[in-house]
Amino acid sequence: MGAWSAISGWLAGFGAASPWALWLLPLALLPLAASGRRRAAVAALSAAPPDPVSRWIARALTLAGILALAGLILALAGPYRAGERITRIGVGAQISMLIDRSGSMNETFAGRQPSGAEESKAAASKRLLAGFVGARSHDLFAVTAFSTAPMLVMPMTDRHDAVRAAIAATDRPGLDYTNVARGLGMALSQFGDESGVSRVLLFISDGAAVIDPRMQDALRAAFARIHPNLYWLFLRTKGAPSIYDRPPGEDTPQAAPERHLDLFFKSLGLPYRAFEAEGPQQVADAIARIEALERDPIPYTEVRPRRDLTGACLALAALGLAVLALAALAEADLSARRRTVERASPVSAEQIRRAA
Repeated sequence: MGAWSAISGWLAGFGAASPWALWLLPLALLPLAASGRRRAAVAALSAAPPDPVSRWIARALTLAGILALAGLILALAGPYRAGERITRIGVGAQISMLIDRSGSMNETFAGRQPSGAEESKAAASKRLLAGFVGARSHDLFAVTAFSTAPMLVMPMTDRHDAVRAAIAATDRPGLDYTNVARGLGMALSQFGDESGVSRVLLFISDGAAVIDPRMQDALRAAFARIHPNLYWLFLRTKGAPSIYDRPPGEDTPQAAPERHLDLFFKSLGLPYRAFEAEGPQQVADAIARIEALERDPIPYTEVRPRRDLTGACLALAALGLAVLALAALAEADLSARRRTVERASPVSAEQIRRAA
């Protein structure tokens, strides 16, 4: 029963573009009932000595005829092996990237417009994140950009070429306002429902904004439900306050939004790390550290496309036809030699016929 189930499951993976042609398959058995080879009259088969070689040749030619007909009929049906999705275990994570596209990201780390060899913070992060995606073959990525409002650039996918294109698309002039709360909410919504999968929220920004207390409660609930590893890559402009600096006056979210966003992240009870970068090299170092930290097992799906089997069927038919053609040529050559002998020695041939 188990063997039959295995065979049935294996056969279920095959299909035909023109299944009606399969009704012609019984015609492949015609060589068992009729033969196209020339017949020779023999007075008494019992008088002939046993000839096992001839019997095996006859069986081989019959099998070749069956193969030729079956191959042609199957090729006419257009057979194929159905595509399949295979789940494997690799190393990686689901990574949702939230990229700041506020106006300040168009400036360099020195706080001025890029010129010459200088890169803007947006261009540097785009270049380095594209390399980060290329180095992680089994990760799934989502890309969300935000400034005044969040924008889903790419949902969670394993198509890394599309992810790199999505990252490149974020290198466009942004607006001045940074709406962190809505961006975080959209980035969190990109994670799937799979269990046992490492989830990472990678937040790339050069600043922050005040998060309304009601939005804080909603974000806490979302973070608690998804429980991702949270990384904040803070692209600090030269001379700007650190996320760890207390303001000289009153310590409020309005006076130090980056510091209080860091405190909010720390209060979530999640695995959280913040990286401050003041140049492209520090950004590269931070991304390398994040890449080294996220090495957990992850199931990923390998998609195998449909495979056309018409060529294999035609090759099978060609093999059978080649054997039959060689047999026909050999038979024709033997007949030609016999006629040559009869013309060359008519008396001897006549004597042979009388003796027979």
